[in-house]
Amino acid sequence: MKALDTPYGTLLTGTQDELFVKAVEFLLTEASKRLMATIGLPGGVTPRGWYKWIIRQKALDNAALDRICWLTSDERYVPLEDPESNFGNAARLFLDPLNVPETRRMPWPVSVDPYSASIVFNRRWNERFGENRCFDLCFLGLGEDGHMASIFPGGPIVGLCTRDNFTSVDVPGRGWRLTITDQGLRRCGRILLMVMGAQKAGPLRNVMKTPFDPSRQSAHLLREVAENVTWLVDEAAAKGLE
Repeated sequence: MKALDTPYGTLLTGTQDELFVKAVEFLLTEASKRLMATIGLPGGVTPRGWYKWIIRQKALDNAALDRICWLTSDERYVPLEDPESNFGNAARLFLDPLNVPETRRMPWPVSVDPYSASIVFNRRWNERFGENRCFDLCFLGLGEDGHMASIFPGGPIVGLCTRDNFTSVDVPGRGWRLTITDQGLRRCGRILLMVMGAQKAGPLRNVMKTPFDPSRQSAHLLREVAENVTWLVDEAAAKGLE
């Protein structure tokens, strides 16, 4: 694997399998540090392949699983049964096959209205983990339009004045989303971005090559916490940096 230091974190380039192995290594490291590690899983297509890979490879043992509480870094405002649900997909492809109990799962409360959902989720988080802490390990993706979690370019989340780790947002043309905030990103212990596939070459290039502007490139928010950020980039996506 190749490593490159950038203003937005360390970028690791390799094959998909190499990157999947590295992602599991980060998981196991966090699980070894504390009695209960909080892991924010990402949405999108890439993590679905990773979940299936973990099951095939039997990459997580019970000792590690017993020390992890699973969440998602953002969520579409749909029922968990919906194929668009980030947590629902994680449950079906990953958590259910591993027999992870409900006590170590914390999905967003999508049965209430979006505003109430963010209030309830923040309260549950604060009561269980504390308001000055966010994910010990936060997985994120990078959308083809440059969005990260549900922080969209030009959206209202960038620069949001809030103490909360999480919020709800109405994304034009996409509906309501529930997401980590920029304040939450600052409180994460470690952030991993999984950026894979040729369709991500352009968005990744835009993040790394354009002038700093978080209102246009959501991932530019990571500059403030770059020492805690690692990008897992496959060879197809990395071609945008050549």
